[in-house]
Amino acid sequence: MANTYQKGDHDTRPWGTWEVLDAGEGFCVKRIKVLPHSMLSLQSHNFRSEHWIIIKGKAVVTLGDEKLNKKINDAIYIPVKTKHRIQNDTETDMEFIEIQAGENLDEGDIVRYEDIYGRA
Repeated sequence: MANTYQKGDHDTRPWGTWEVLDAGEGFCVKRIKVLPHSMLSLQSHNFRSEHWIIIKGKAVVTLGDEKLNKKINDAIYIPVKTKHRIQNDTETDMEFIEIQAGENLDEGDIVRYEDIYGRA
């Protein structure tokens, strides 16, 4: 198992920010902020599943072929290799907790299909 995340790791992206709240063997917990009218890339992961819990605002989640409207306390499970995206179509920040579980936890395990910021 490989986990390159450490508690306190953080980054700023075109859509917002992420911070690692905790990490250990086989798991990583992030707090992710998505700015108004922003979205993450449509992506999948080969080595990890994810659980998302909305903690602030409203989100539109793409999960496979579905689009789901989510609000505070709603949870989403994303299986390994499933295409997914989260976006914030509102005027205020949206935040969610992401729990990654898997044998390889690394920013390199992102397969991008579409990205409005030109990273695909």
